[in-house]
Amino acid sequence: MKRILVIAMAAFMVAGAHAGKKKEPVNKNKHVFTTIKENKITSIKDQNRSGTCWDYSTLSFFESEILRNSGKTYDLCEAFVANKTYMDRAIAAVRMHGDISFSQGGSAYDPWYCIVNYGICPEDAMPAAGSLYGDSLNNFNEFFAVMTPYVEAVAKGDHKKLSTQWKVGLQGIIDAYLGKCPDTFTYEGKSYTPQTFAKSLGLDFDDYVSITSFSHRPYWKPFVVEVQDNWRWAESYNVPLDDMMRIIDNAINEGYTIMWGGDVSEEGFTRKGLAMAIDTKQVQSLTGSDAARWLRLTKDKKTATIDSLGVNAPEVVVTPEMRQEAYDNWETTDDHGMHIYGIAKDQNGKEYYMVKNSWGEFGDYKGTWYMTKAFIAYKTMDYMVNKKAIPEDIRKKLGI
Repeated sequence: MKRILVIAMAAFMVAGAHAGKKKEPVNKNKHVFTTIKENKITSIKDQNRSGTCWDYSTLSFFESEILRNSGKTYDLCEAFVANKTYMDRAIAAVRMHGDISFSQGGSAYDPWYCIVNYGICPEDAMPAAGSLYGDSLNNFNEFFAVMTPYVEAVAKGDHKKLSTQWKVGLQGIIDAYLGKCPDTFTYEGKSYTPQTFAKSLGLDFDDYVSITSFSHRPYWKPFVVEVQDNWRWAESYNVPLDDMMRIIDNAINEGYTIMWGGDVSEEGFTRKGLAMAIDTKQVQSLTGSDAARWLRLTKDKKTATIDSLGVNAPEVVVTPEMRQEAYDNWETTDDHGMHIYGIAKDQNGKEYYMVKNSWGEFGDYKGTWYMTKAFIAYKTMDYMVNKKAIPEDIRKKLGI
């Protein structure tokens, strides 16, 4: 009897638990994607608590270039690039008495510069990310809390003359958190230096160029994009907006990928794996709201409203004037680097770029973001691409 009672009570509790669960509402506007063109990429990585998207996305881009060229899969070492780059950036900050910012960020040019000048190594030739300080992934909170005041003390201090020892001390900090860059290592049974390993990858690093589109500089000429993380003053070729987008489409369709740098702080960039250039005025109208009420909503509520519209969320029509204004008023910044590798369409036929992120298998699409062409047109700061992927008429105008 006691056994029957226990079974009956357990059944009642299970039934009650199921009855208490509310079914989540089905969003009929949820995106459904069909792939149009997908180029090869390597595995999704996780930069974790480090401002190294520029490092992860650019090495991912070069890994895809190797895949396209040879079919070989490599896992290039982000720590090697970060180690060399942070020392170079510190030297630049000291040389300019602190007038160049010293921070975690960077640009696609930094990994390119590192490989060309210092070489590269595979991931397992250096300590695993975070392992030197007892973590399983990168966490630069303590690292930069130690390193930044060190660099600033040298760069902005009242020194009549500097010794070379500040570099020795800084290198010790960098090596303590990232590991020492190897002079030699073995990969697949062969011995390499970082320089010989870089040469073995089969890439011509003169093939890579940076593209942008802003009207405050002449089109068809290179210029230095004026953002803090472009601290090496690398140049980008300036082309009209339509041509900036045409290069991306041509590259993807010809089997190439793109290292993209841009802004992801907009309301249309969601943590679920979507990015749209939302027309907030139309959203307000569709939801029966007004500008005043919309502005009072929290960011989470705005995101929920946009999510509810899903595939039918309205987008702005992007113009060169919009791009320039957003750049000039700090709405568009270079706050994230990602890797564009494909094109897909939703159930309404709208096309999106498939973009590899470096936040692990995060979001609805396990590390891939689907970003509308309007979003990319609006929020691109610049991108790196193989010049062979650029349409011939554009290459001719640029002289490359």
